[in-house]
Amino acid sequence: MKFFYSTLFFFLCSIACFGQTASIKGIVHLLDGTPVKQATVRIKGTTIASVSNEKGEYLLAEVPYGSQVITVTSVEVQTKNLPLNVDKKKYDLHIHIDPRGDVSLDEIRVTGNSTKREIETKGFAVNVIETKEAALRNIQTNELLDRTVGVRVRQSGGLGSEVQYNLNGMTGRSVGIFIDGIEISTYGSSFNLNNIPPAMIERIEVYKGVLPAHLSGDLLGGAINIVLKKAGLTNNLSAAVSYGSFNTLQSDISAIYRDAKSGFTTRVAGTYMSSDNDYEIWGKFSKYIEPNGVLRRYYRTKRFFDGYRSVSGRFEFGFTGVKWADSFFLGYNISDSYNEIQHGQTMGTPYMGRTSEANANVLSLSYNKRNLGLEGLNLNINGVYSFRNTYIQDTIPWAYNWDGNVQLDINGNPVRNTDGAQQGRPMMTDIDRQVANIRSNLSYDIVTGHRVSVNHVFYSVDRKDQNLLTDVGKTGLNSKNDFSKNVVSFNYEAQTLNNRLTTNLFYKLYQQSIGKTSFVGTVNNGQVVISEEREKNNRTNAGYGLAVSYKVKPQVVLLTSAERAVRMPDDSETFGSPEENVLPNTGISPEISDNYNAGFRLGTFDFSGHKVSLGANAFWRNIKDRIMPFANELMNSQELELTQFVNLSSAQSLGFESELMYTYKDLAVNFNFSKFNSKNKQRYSPITGLESDNYNKQIPNEPFFTMNGNIHYRLKNVVQKSSELNLFYTVGYVAPFSTVWFDSEWFITPTQVSQNFGASYTFPSRKLIASVDLKNIFNAEIYDNFGVQKPGRGVYLKLNYSISKL
Repeated sequence: MKFFYSTLFFFLCSIACFGQTASIKGIVHLLDGTPVKQATVRIKGTTIASVSNEKGEYLLAEVPYGSQVITVTSVEVQTKNLPLNVDKKKYDLHIHIDPRGDVSLDEIRVTGNSTKREIETKGFAVNVIETKEAALRNIQTNELLDRTVGVRVRQSGGLGSEVQYNLNGMTGRSVGIFIDGIEISTYGSSFNLNNIPPAMIERIEVYKGVLPAHLSGDLLGGAINIVLKKAGLTNNLSAAVSYGSFNTLQSDISAIYRDAKSGFTTRVAGTYMSSDNDYEIWGKFSKYIEPNGVLRRYYRTKRFFDGYRSVSGRFEFGFTGVKWADSFFLGYNISDSYNEIQHGQTMGTPYMGRTSEANANVLSLSYNKRNLGLEGLNLNINGVYSFRNTYIQDTIPWAYNWDGNVQLDINGNPVRNTDGAQQGRPMMTDIDRQVANIRSNLSYDIVTGHRVSVNHVFYSVDRKDQNLLTDVGKTGLNSKNDFSKNVVSFNYEAQTLNNRLTTNLFYKLYQQSIGKTSFVGTVNNGQVVISEEREKNNRTNAGYGLAVSYKVKPQVVLLTSAERAVRMPDDSETFGSPEENVLPNTGISPEISDNYNAGFRLGTFDFSGHKVSLGANAFWRNIKDRIMPFANELMNSQELELTQFVNLSSAQSLGFESELMYTYKDLAVNFNFSKFNSKNKQRYSPITGLESDNYNKQIPNEPFFTMNGNIHYRLKNVVQKSSELNLFYTVGYVAPFSTVWFDSEWFITPTQVSQNFGASYTFPSRKLIASVDLKNIFNAEIYDNFGVQKPGRGVYLKLNYSISKL
């Protein structure tokens, strides 16, 4: 009832306030005062526009009050967006363009921070990661995310290993991963965030909890949205190559071309990555079994079967900035990967010969148009259809030690695995998936500052599993599975009280269908009879929520949000995933969570050039049927090779995160931390049925306290005039966490402190950048999922060459 009245209050406040209009005039000129004629100045998302005259003068009339974005287009500069809070009748604003193509509005410098702040003050618990500096360095997108407040990238090993994202205790499919609004899972396991170098990314938006309308779906932990760079007036080409420890090679190339006359635009990109991942391990989970059965722990050796290779290409063709579309693209994405699987979920048993190969062919369509036949009517459509294949092979029967050799018994004979392969029975499993994903959003600006929208997500998977070593009937199939879901959300967004109050109110409907057909062979009168077993399940749920921000002052913003969210299990959690060592669980239930967030943003405050900003967020989540990997409660089986996603009937998370940023001239410092309690509220054990000893305990296998620090210092004119040297230092801390339910010091990871140093040198031409990164400088023990040790000290070199004007 309290939630209802709060919602009603903010709704009435919103509809009670209607916008006013203002006039904006000024001059577009270069820094030396030379007027810029024929520059287009527009209020983004409207028809309000002006072209500068011979004197560089422009005039924008009847500009609505509220948060607006001025778009500047000129032959001297790429398209630039300049946020402006319109809250008075008249403005006299000069637009300055410097020779490098940067734009400023009056005395306010236009940088990524303006877009960052605009997004971070709309009521959602969100952080915006800028990639400009990261693009110069030899770091992957996942590493960049791992340094963000409240984010923990869970990676079971080195390059190419399984990756999960943890946002304040929520992980796996609870967290959506998007590329320009399309879920990355559609592209297949052979394509992931590491296939997208930071140089291709405009920004990364990390939402925790409540999501905006364009990312609506069956998610409850939040979402990570990768916003790729768009085509502007300047065509460009960029290429990079890097090489480093563990024989790690990474290269990428990307290009954007737009014909100014026709609007024809193309974006192409390609990446290649490979690594032996033969890094050293020496922790307590590394062991060696002697022929007499004696177990030696803390065995120092190298991983010996963990190679990875991935290649991908992305091609998009279409039109931008034409009458019938703001953007229209047809795309094709191809990717292929090969992965040697070194072990199962834990490091308990090393593998030799278990491999997975994946490839995907993906067709895509995207369409965006503002004022579609009617002012204020906006349409966005993103559709993807992919053909994916995964092949897993595991036929070697011998047991191996961590030194890479076959285990020997007391008589010197090789030890054979009980079931005949590295993980269970021999397999040559072929999995075909056809995946469709369509996301559409239709919105209408009722009046200035008031918008209603409908968002629809359709996702379906048609999956066929076949073990080529098992001939089941004429089809040879082991199973056929189909999976689909629909999520419809209705949103109301308002900016009122002279743009001080921002309100987002929404309601969602969820529908999911799951079907499984198994082919079973039985012997009847000496003959094999093949029969089909069919399972079908349909589910529906509903959710709702509210996100609100209030600007007490321009530098003081209060944020709060609340929602009931539903998360449907995905196809890998339901039908299993052999390549990720996951067993099926067709009886798994949807996860329902009541999420609450409250926080603030302070700054940026300027004290004689010393700029400081602070953000903080507190969160509480009450979860029913939480979906999580199974963690054994019994001591005699902790080194699990396989896991299964199960429901924890009741769980609760309560935590706090904060981020502090400081800049002074060429120095930038950032510090953040996240601390939460994620407690089990399931009173009875699902195994024994008795009252559980784990009630009210911290949920295992989750890092619940992390801190990150970053220092960046820029030096100009080093060695050469107009050159730039950037120095970086980062440190990450992860508090000890248990990987099992019961109390055992043995299964608690040590305190982890990883330190990294990097430097990049930009040559005077601004086309060539060379960088070096020293990762995990002091070779610290770093662990992740179920105690898997991650790479130690590494050195990486990178060259980046770009042409900004073709």
